[in-house]
Amino acid sequence: MDADRIIDLFLFTIPSLITGLIAYYFFKEHTKNEDGRRRFLLKKELQVNSLPTRLQAYERMTLFLERMTPSNLLIRVYPTSSNKEDYEALLIQNIEQEFEHNLSQQIYVTEKCWSIINAAKNATIQLIRKASLLEKTDTANKLREVILTEMMERRSPSDAALSFLKNEVKDIW
Repeated sequence: MDADRIIDLFLFTIPSLITGLIAYYFFKEHTKNEDGRRRFLLKKELQVNSLPTRLQAYERMTLFLERMTPSNLLIRVYPTSSNKEDYEALLIQNIEQEFEHNLSQQIYVTEKCWSIINAAKNATIQLIRKASLLEKTDTANKLREVILTEMMERRSPSDAALSFLKNEVKDIW
């Protein structure tokens, strides 16, 4: 008689355990799906809210690259004396100040885009330094002339960065 009670107990317990396991599995999957749906909706909402900020960052970086273009920079920053070293330092200081002003924008643009912008800045500074080292460059006005002549012969470093930036903004849309 004890054996019959044990068998009956197993017959009642096994379906209950199976039902419990199935219910646990379905609730677990349902909770997982709900969690995923909430994350998706939250991410979608964050993207909608952050898109204007990201576009503003790209606009500011575009402005920085345009202002850093040697032809624009030379028009905007006039020499304070005829000393070429002073003018070289003034140009580089202007570029560095613009860059520091926009440092916070790197959190809104991609890492690759930021490194290209940084490379364009460094290449522009190198271009100014090389032009200053030339023997024919002896005054600030001659430095301006040499840099402008150099820009007529080849593309500005910021032009390539601007092209990359424009393509990246197209990808956002």
